[in-house]
Amino acid sequence: MSFLETRGLEVSYGGIRAVKGIDLTIQRNELVCLIGANGAGKTTTLKSLCGMLPPSRGEILFEDTPITGRPSHELVRRGISMVPEGRGIFARLTLEENMKIGAYARNDTADINLDMERLYELFPRLAERRRQQAGTLSGGEQQMLAISRALMSRPKLLLLDEPSMGLAPMLVQKIFQTIRRIAEEGMTLLLVEQNAKLALEVSHRGYVMESGNIVLSDSAETLLKDAKIQECYLGG
Repeated sequence: MSFLETRGLEVSYGGIRAVKGIDLTIQRNELVCLIGANGAGKTTTLKSLCGMLPPSRGEILFEDTPITGRPSHELVRRGISMVPEGRGIFARLTLEENMKIGAYARNDTADINLDMERLYELFPRLAERRRQQAGTLSGGEQQMLAISRALMSRPKLLLLDEPSMGLAPMLVQKIFQTIRRIAEEGMTLLLVEQNAKLALEVSHRGYVMESGNIVLSDSAETLLKDAKIQECYLGG
């Protein structure tokens, strides 16, 4: 039994099929990456899994329960949260207000405050800026906030869309160290990332997507050594 599974998943924009019938599985406590060129359908896949884009065909199962077409707010309550491409923070709210929005589906106030403090320990820079307007944070700080906000919902499955986009190399390393730490603590993650090398280095398994199709899947270690992957995505 898979923790998350798609069966023949198709997603269309108008009359264009962006995702063309993919089968994908994730086991509990796995960190799985989805790599591929721009326009391959990676972000569309994530948006479908989190309820932002309804599939045109196929099925999504989460914890062996069909969730196809369920809205995002329901899926958050079921345990699926997404860190979107571009971060999607609320610029005029404070950092702390953004964090609290991540816990909107919860009513355990004491635990919400504890979780917030744990995340400030994970990202000390955020603790220093908790009263600051989120729109005035640096790109790296905004990415830390976006991850923290998603974690405030206490997800069972975390979807990450291009977490390294637009960040300086030192901050990219910090973000990926954090992703690895979250995975080691037992979180199940699906990572979409343009930096295929970094994605595969932190993942257990990987899928390669081209033109809306899954064309290859294997252990991350095997994909890192694959000649085609090295040529197309790793600069080999």
